[in-house]
Amino acid sequence: MSDDEEGGVVRDPAPAVGRGIRLLGLLAEAGRALTLTELAAGLGLAKSSTANLCLSLEAGRMIERVPLGYRLGIRTAELGGAFAAQFNQVREFYAVCETSPVLATELVQVAVLDDTDALYLARYEGSRSVRLGTPLGSRLPAALSATGRALLMTRSDDDVREMLSRGRPLPRLTSHSTIDVDAVLAKIAAARERGWSVDEEESFRGIVGVAVPLEGWAPGDPQLALGVGIPVADAAPERISRVGAALREAARALTNPFSASRAT
Repeated sequence: MSDDEEGGVVRDPAPAVGRGIRLLGLLAEAGRALTLTELAAGLGLAKSSTANLCLSLEAGRMIERVPLGYRLGIRTAELGGAFAAQFNQVREFYAVCETSPVLATELVQVAVLDDTDALYLARYEGSRSVRLGTPLGSRLPAALSATGRALLMTRSDDDVREMLSRGRPLPRLTSHSTIDVDAVLAKIAAARERGWSVDEEESFRGIVGVAVPLEGWAPGDPQLALGVGIPVADAAPERISRVGAALREAARALTNPFSASRAT
């Protein structure tokens, strides 16, 4: 047995770093300021140890102190933006949307698969888009959202079934949510045949999502997805088809560096 393992449990090689990451996770999940007492309870640490951890993270601008406790600091936003910006496709994404006759007026988002969730990295707000969609850095179950299903379209049914069948049951976010794995697989199969995935109010009431997969530009780049959110009142089949075709065209441009550079 290695020095890092005991009784089948892998030791944290840097406990202080691990605690700091867990503290940031608590604040991200809460979506609000947490008191020192709440943070200590969430970490299972003494308040004095938690206070020292907060002092260190506060000095690095990873968290900030406010009247109600602690919340995420501005440095976390900078790091999130830096993560997305390291991928060429995200940097070119805005120019491709602006030059598309269809997407220039839509709300377009970029997502990446994180375990069983679609994690949102970038957002383009077109000229007529209403304020809807998923905030940057937030996530939706991949099985329910159009972007998530677009990410799953490139995987085999066996891989998708294994992914969606482990852990917790699929959540019911709205009355339209598909929570049966076989039904989700059927919708993914239809998306492959159609060329784009559709989420009909399954993740948000009143919103129809349309999305396509986006292959990596360079070796090591993650699988991404491009998606558009449309108010259900405006989501006529013709508009959905028009948006789906425009997303496929944008994905082709963003997969080919020469096409993307011409768009800029």
